[in-house]
Amino acid sequence: MKLQNIRKRVLIIAPVEKVWKAISTAEGIASWWKPNTFKPVIGHEFTIRGGEFGDLPCKVTKISSLKNRFGQVCFDWGKDWHLAFIVIRFNAVTEFKLVHSGWDTEKVTEFGQPHSLVYELMNNNWEKVVEQKLPSMM
Repeated sequence: MKLQNIRKRVLIIAPVEKVWKAISTAEGIASWWKPNTFKPVIGHEFTIRGGEFGDLPCKVTKISSLKNRFGQVCFDWGKDWHLAFIVIRFNAVTEFKLVHSGWDTEKVTEFGQPHSLVYELMNNNWEKVVEQKLPSMM
């Protein structure tokens, strides 16, 4: 059975270009989330360093370069998950959205944990990362 996507949103008082750099470069992503080998190229295979869970393979599926007031970075994470990082400029404020999809009660992660168990942990973790860590890097 499918679980709802994890969705997080925060308004950041920072230029959209600065938030974009934080979500579209390896250094930026490492500053607020995890070390990685990300490159903003569709099809690029990279690694998220998952600490105690080991390195997880990822693949860039979409890059919508920052144009006008919108930008998006999407990638597959591990064998089941998909992440989307989205920024939208509203004058001096930037909205950041995260969507973490691919949750299914019938599946287990690469490290042997059921999705249903990991879901709540990830939901809580994303809340801290999106609402506290990312804005503190601006």
